[in-house]
Amino acid sequence: MSFVLLDQPRPHVTLVTLNRPERMNAMAFDVMVPFREALEEIGRDNGTRVVVVTGAGRGFCSGADLESPGRVPGVDGLTVPTIALRSMELLDDVIRALRRLHQPVIGAVNGPAIGGGLCLALATDIRLASDTALFRAAGINNGLTAGELGLSYLLPRAIGASRAFEIMLSGRDVDAAEAERVGLVSRTVPGDKLLDTAYELAERIAAFSRPGVELTKRMLWSGLDAASLESHMGHEGLGQLFVRLTTRNFEEAVQARREGRPPEFRD
Repeated sequence: MSFVLLDQPRPHVTLVTLNRPERMNAMAFDVMVPFREALEEIGRDNGTRVVVVTGAGRGFCSGADLESPGRVPGVDGLTVPTIALRSMELLDDVIRALRRLHQPVIGAVNGPAIGGGLCLALATDIRLASDTALFRAAGINNGLTAGELGLSYLLPRAIGASRAFEIMLSGRDVDAAEAERVGLVSRTVPGDKLLDTAYELAERIAAFSRPGVELTKRMLWSGLDAASLESHMGHEGLGQLFVRLTTRNFEEAVQARREGRPPEFRD
């Protein structure tokens, strides 16, 4: 059985499905290792312009699998403390792999995203949720810290510091309606419309200039890390100049508007 499924439901759109529904797509290493490898493969696929990530069954990802965690590769001969470090590094790499992808990533959160599953959702660039989705920073409920896999970095940037503190320290559930209200997701739709909504958004993004889209993704994440507006504006301006001066995309957009047709960006 393949724990990660790849499909191309629309031109230039790749769907990645975590496929362990009987365990709510928990983050067993048997799932996360092929998931990371799939992301690396997609990053080399120039035919893919946008990625959609979802979960099979009724859940997006239920976080760490405490009953059947699978085997961490490459740990033969290591002691428990080092195995623990390798394990966390592997999971961290999954979050980094999502961020490093050239292509924008849409998280189609079809159900519970708990603990590490919330981290996976936050690592995507755009999050859409079904009306049955819920989110929980579960570590605090298990006697651990609520911060894992970048959660204490990503969540405050997504919804603001006070809300993030409250959600992480209380360990409570955030339903789909609240998630949309606080900005954890950009949109909530009925479950049977979730993937089609994600595909429609992906197709719209894929129709734009490749360097324009890829640089915009980089600039948005860079802006969240920028030390100052002044420094970020310099990088942003260089990205704009790069596309403006090395392509005829702007001229094509103007001409297409004059002719009442969609532009064909050839970069």
